Amino acid sequence: MSKIPYTRNSPQNRPQRVSTDPLQPATHEGEFGNAEHPLLEDPDALAIRLAESEDFVRRNKNLLLGLLTVVVLAIVGAIGYYMWRSSQDEKAQTAMFQAVNYWEADSLSKAMQGDGQYDGLTTIASEYGNTKAGNLASFYAGVAALKQGKFQAAIDYLEDFSSDDLLVQARAYSLIGDANMELNKYKEAADFYDKAANYKANEYFSPEYLMKKATAQEMAKDYSGAVETYDKIINDYQSAQQVNEARQMKARAEALAGK
Repeated sequence: MSKIPYTRNSPQNRPQRVSTDPLQPATHEGEFGNAEHPLLEDPDALAIRLAESEDFVRRNKNLLLGLLTVVVLAIVGAIGYYMWRSSQDEKAQTAMFQAVNYWEADSLSKAMQGDGQYDGLTTIASEYGNTKAGNLASFYAGVAALKQGKFQAAIDYLEDFSSDDLLVQARAYSLIGDANMELNKYKEAADFYDKAANYKANEYFSPEYLMKKATAQEMAKDYSGAVETYDKIINDYQSAQQVNEARQMKARAEALAGK
């Protein structure tokens, strides 16, 4: 009986794969191929897979081209929109510069309507409302309208304004409350003062807005609600300068509420 030479590739020298099942015998690596990457071990299988991929591309060529076109158009559209919006914002900022100068000089009519050469806040807010400058124009226009006694217009402009800024957004809510107070809409005013107080609530501005809310509640004859608001100032903002006044006004509201 001839002997098989003992080499690196001899069965005796092949690394054994230990089964996780103790009842199954160990197997030699390569006996069943590479289980993790069978395509690398079988050129025929790899060729078949490539052929299937090519066939899929041929059969779905129109669909794939359509999807590619959609992606390209979306990218081009996004770039175009970004460039257009940037140019719109630049135009709005240029117009805003003169309008704000008039606003600060208290020339409210020119600030709102323009001077014949530059657009006013009204035009900037309506035509460039989707830009940062147009958004800011809504705030300025709202304040100007409030000063002019155009309270509903002030509400409309200020409701179109939005900001993440702690001070400005809370101030906008408070101004809407002021406009509603002028229109004798006390409940609506109280709601907006509440929004102002609770927008990123803090000890510097929230007590002031809560005092305005309590006043609006009293005007609406909601004395129990006013008492609760005064309590919030007293308990939540103990170091605020409004606390002493809140205590006095609370006693008055309790008397009116019959407590």
